[in-house]
Amino acid sequence: MIRIAYTIGLSTIQDLGRDHNYRHGVSIGGAMDRLALEMGNALLGNNRSAAAIEVTLFPIKFEILANVNIAVTGADCSIELDGQQINPNWAFHAVKGQTLSLSKLNSGSFAYVHLAGGIDVPEVLGSRSTYLRCAFGGVEGRMLRSGDVIHTVPQTDPMPPIARGGFGAIAPDLGLTKPERAPSIAADSATILRYLPAAEHDNFDDASLDALVSAPWQITPQSSRAGYRLAGPNLSMIDKLEMRSHGIVPGVIQVPPGGAPIIQTADSQTSGGYPKIGTVIEPDMWRLAQTRIGNPVRFQKTTYEEALAAHREMTGFLDKLRALSKAYRDLLK
Repeated sequence: MIRIAYTIGLSTIQDLGRDHNYRHGVSIGGAMDRLALEMGNALLGNNRSAAAIEVTLFPIKFEILANVNIAVTGADCSIELDGQQINPNWAFHAVKGQTLSLSKLNSGSFAYVHLAGGIDVPEVLGSRSTYLRCAFGGVEGRMLRSGDVIHTVPQTDPMPPIARGGFGAIAPDLGLTKPERAPSIAADSATILRYLPAAEHDNFDDASLDALVSAPWQITPQSSRAGYRLAGPNLSMIDKLEMRSHGIVPGVIQVPPGGAPIIQTADSQTSGGYPKIGTVIEPDMWRLAQTRIGNPVRFQKTTYEEALAAHREMTGFLDKLRALSKAYRDLLK
């Protein structure tokens, strides 16, 4: 059990979301960086979809109200337990009366604070995730506030207290293969996002299809948990296309009439009528989530087989982390 001692807003409770309610018009939602969420749960031996605190704005401080194992994953930020520095993607034990703080964001956008057993808030439509647009899930369907007390799910076989110093995981940037930059693309700091062509891909003119993969795209301040809006060349279609609304999911790249693409993210709407030029593959969505507002991304066309290989690699990365955590827990018993 912990208390939010200080926050400047936007942090919420998130898990892996609601992926069985599209017919009700309810977004999947959940963590923006699903890989980071699963990493923290793996470190603590939690259910893979156990809820955690998604920290969006820094600093944030927590007062520890009861002894508990904690993991912090995701963005590279300054993590301190009573002033002692903690590594990112790390699990450790905190005791009653201590203060945990996250500050000084070095890279990335979203950090996740996990408690052993997961966070205990009411499930709504099968998930504990906060859905701000409809004001349900999490803590009263809202952002966390200073003074909120966060409880944990009771455990039948709790993990013993993590030994002094704790243990952790290698950062995904180092543990997973980075997408290879196409030879024709200039080297820069842009995040590479692999995509598969979507239904209306071939309805865009050749200049637009070339611009999609050759130009750097900047994430604009108009971005949110519902979608990342990009600034760059305007994309155009060969002929005007009249479309009815159709289902969309996180990762879909829509192109409104203005020509500036939007990548649908966790809280994306469930349907829309804008043409779809592509879909960012799931194994790269965490890379998008951790790319900060104002920074560039580049698109790189991939194949279904390459997308499956990337998904297998990410799954294997998590499987190894779960095995490491289990071995560590067995040593503590």
